Amino acid sequence: MVCLGNICRSPLAEGILKSKLSNQDYIVDSAGTSNYHTGNSPDNRSINVARHNDIDICLQKSRQFTAQDFKDFDVIYAMDRSNLKNILALAQTTEDVYKVKLILNESFPNSNKDVPDPYHDTNKGFENVFNMLDQACTIIANRYLNN
Repeated sequence: MVCLGNICRSPLAEGILKSKLSNQDYIVDSAGTSNYHTGNSPDNRSINVARHNDIDICLQKSRQFTAQDFKDFDVIYAMDRSNLKNILALAQTTEDVYKVKLILNESFPNSNKDVPDPYHDTNKGFENVFNMLDQACTIIANRYLNN
């Protein structure tokens, strides 16, 4: 799960998907394409909306996406087209490119919709982002659990 700073959207996506899949069978992680917040905890508003939905993300720490992530993960979900572009710039093989997807294409196939960045928004913006990501993560989890 990848967004810009790894403090708002991608930590929520990581926490939501982890809550839907077994930790013994799947590794879910998040990162940011920038290093603005490396080592920081998620935004308090992300922590609060996750907690309100019985998901604890407060121990997560921001990290920057690297080319190594292509080796470590089978699928890489970008939160928006800008971050998708930044992720693809680090791809070294065609296989790397095929691993990268926009997360909302799970809910809205081929729509290329962005998860809005709620950083400069209100708590309602974080709730909206949570709901978008929850819907997409439910589809992702069901795909893995039904295979």
